[in-house]
Amino acid sequence: MNYTIRELKDTEYSLLSDFLYEAIFIPPGVEPPPRSILNNDELQVYVKDFGKNPDDRCLAAVADGKIVGAVWVRIMEDYGHIDDETPSFAISLYKDYRGHGIGTALMKKMLELLRENGYGKASLAVQKANYAVRMYKKVGFEIIDENDEEYIMICDLR
Repeated sequence: MNYTIRELKDTEYSLLSDFLYEAIFIPPGVEPPPRSILNNDELQVYVKDFGKNPDDRCLAAVADGKIVGAVWVRIMEDYGHIDDETPSFAISLYKDYRGHGIGTALMKKMLELLRENGYGKASLAVQKANYAVRMYKKVGFEIIDENDEEYIMICDLR
């Protein structure tokens, strides 16, 4: 599958809500939550006022003439928060574009961008049952903590 990766433009930041909804892990056989779940404070932290913080960065994957995936980071009090210098990841692709290496390419490109900008590490939280855990390990994340449902993972950028 042909795709390109580029920075998400300011005028496209509204798409992050769509990608945030797509990022919600839904185990097989479980009904997806209503879109109104995005109004919850613990999810709004990923998208509210995106682009106003100097640590906000977002890359988009473009295929078939449209944005089909996004990876974004910001320093925020999210599930994967470890300290006030470490950006936390969010990543999502539309279902039809998963399994083609686009997510891995987005992750690698964002890690490279963070490294170039002097960040020492990056973090994320992921549900243990999420197939993406393997991909996160493949691009350099390691599990540093866990609770009943999630792993907290860090990638050392040094």
